[in-house]
Amino acid sequence: MPDVGRFAGRHVLAELRGVDPGLLDDADRLGELLRDAVTSAGATVLDVVARRFAPHGATVVALLAESHATVHTYPEHGSLFADVFTCGERADPEHALRLLAESLAAAAVRLSVLQRGEHPCP
Repeated sequence: MPDVGRFAGRHVLAELRGVDPGLLDDADRLGELLRDAVTSAGATVLDVVARRFAPHGATVVALLAESHATVHTYPEHGSLFADVFTCGERADPEHALRLLAESLAAAAVRLSVLQRGEHPCP
């Protein structure tokens, strides 16, 4: 069977704890950090939307040529949930989330990697 029409991707889910609550409330800075992380991991960023919520918290969504990346923060807990889903072999979503955790100086990181599609990605 030819590869035409077949698809595969890796979806990496992350839970980061022990992050500075002030940073978790700064949607614009989080957008910059997410853009830097996914770009450094080989993804192509098409757009980033960042929104701060009242009284606290933020959500950031990055539209990637390879799929997407998101961050949802809980400053009151010093925590966030993030995910990066990429199709193809160029971008490394696990590396992107490790870079994001490093840039946020997260005290604890838990990652889950899901293989998605019709065949495994490298």
